[in-house]
Amino acid sequence: MVPPVQVSPLIKLGRYSALFLGVAYGATRYNYLKPRAEEERRIAAEEKKKQDELKRIARELAEVVFLGCLSGNMCFSSNLPAQDDSILK
Repeated sequence: MVPPVQVSPLIKLGRYSALFLGVAYGATRYNYLKPRAEEERRIAAEEKKKQDELKRIARELAEVVFLGCLSGNMCFSSNLPAQDDSILK
């Protein structure tokens, strides 16, 4: 086995300096991007709430229309009674 090589103190200084600068850059970049990401998540959550509300309203409306057509009342999709909408006239 080959004995370990003595690394120059200048090279060690350069390596640890690069490591430290990388960690410092990562920390500042993280602190810069964190508020932006939080804002994007907040906006996405608001949009999801709106979409869920619209889906809920559409589902309730479809249920009302479906139950109205089943009970023989006027269907909202056409202005004809549900019995006259049959193809077996």
